[in-house]
Amino acid sequence: MASITLKNIVKKYDDGFPAVNNVSLDIADGEFVILVGPSGCGKSTLLRMIVGLEDITSGELQINGRRMNEAAPKDRNLAMVFQNYALYPHLTVYENIAFPLRLAKDANGGGSVDEKVQRAAKMLELTEHLDRKPANLSGGQRQRVAMGRAIVREADAFLFDEPLSNLDAKLRGQMRAEIAQLQRSLGVTSVYVTHDQTEAMTLGDRVAVLKKGILQQVASPRELYEQPVNLFVAGFIGSPSMNFLPATITEGSGGTVLSTPIGDIPIPADRAAVAQGKDLVLVGVRPEFFEDATLVDEAKMPKGSVFTAELSHLEWLGHEQYGYIEFEPDEKVRRLLSDLAADMDADELRPQVVTTLSAESRVRPGRPVELWVDTSRIHIFDPESGENLTRDAEAGAELTRMAAEERERELAAARERDAQKA
Repeated sequence: MASITLKNIVKKYDDGFPAVNNVSLDIADGEFVILVGPSGCGKSTLLRMIVGLEDITSGELQINGRRMNEAAPKDRNLAMVFQNYALYPHLTVYENIAFPLRLAKDANGGGSVDEKVQRAAKMLELTEHLDRKPANLSGGQRQRVAMGRAIVREADAFLFDEPLSNLDAKLRGQMRAEIAQLQRSLGVTSVYVTHDQTEAMTLGDRVAVLKKGILQQVASPRELYEQPVNLFVAGFIGSPSMNFLPATITEGSGGTVLSTPIGDIPIPADRAAVAQGKDLVLVGVRPEFFEDATLVDEAKMPKGSVFTAELSHLEWLGHEQYGYIEFEPDEKVRRLLSDLAADMDADELRPQVVTTLSAESRVRPGRPVELWVDTSRIHIFDPESGENLTRDAEAGAELTRMAAEERERELAAARERDAQKA
């Protein structure tokens, strides 16, 4: 296994454009780190620099504390799993997995070629398919073969470049679970590139969010979700996406109020204090912060506020339903939402609020309904800088620290299982 350190890494192409711009990142031994962001954000370029397929313009790459900027890919002892599998169509599954061992003429070092291939095949449930050709395998099986080839190399780290993007949704979910379990059992350092934030949230110990070649935030999935550093991270992480509402803060007889296009929402004074002096703010509210007011437990009610709105339509999903509230933003806010959508590689951010309501709710579109929103969890953003004014950095760091402790426990358990097998 290996630690990987990126220090102020920059990649500029011939036109001078920095595809990766001053990225610094420490990846611990045995850690699973996800590089995520929209198309063109530099995540694949960064991965290719780590493995040696792209030159580093400036900065330093270290593997286990050794500078590796000029090292050839074969000298870095890293195994890469590509998006298109990169299998040899004329070779059997067995020979595809064995190929890197034969290339290195490595029949020793922890067992023969056959022993290593059989061990990897058993781990990946490929034993029955060893005599088949890649063309006769499903997409998921081909991806397993590509992973088997990485495993037998006994590399210091695995690098995954969008390995599931060619699979259908159901198979992606299954392979996500298999990759996560495999990484935990092997305890091998892994760097995984994806544009799919669901993969990022379910796989990584930590997630690095990139935008236009610049690192925005590195944290555990839970910290990214609960304590995003800015508008981009808040909007990119989460499905459905966080709602953004333009608002002004006013003081009334009943306390501090957010005046929004969907109604006036009373909020705690400490939440409002961060935005004092600003004419306009953007309020970030995740869909699950809402609920039908008639279904909210009395003990929970004081944590939020009730407001009246009208739903344009409902989507019933069985276990829950999505209610939509449309609003008409002014031109400045429309431009802001349009720019944010472009940053996130989305077609548009529609001027609407998505609410996740209980399946038991009997609210109906086209008439006023009372909704409850958890105001203790809303975020307030500066529309100019995008900064999250309500971010609690200390609480966020605690979430990531807890995730790191859990990872250490899992790695220790994996080592103990390996020792028992030996």
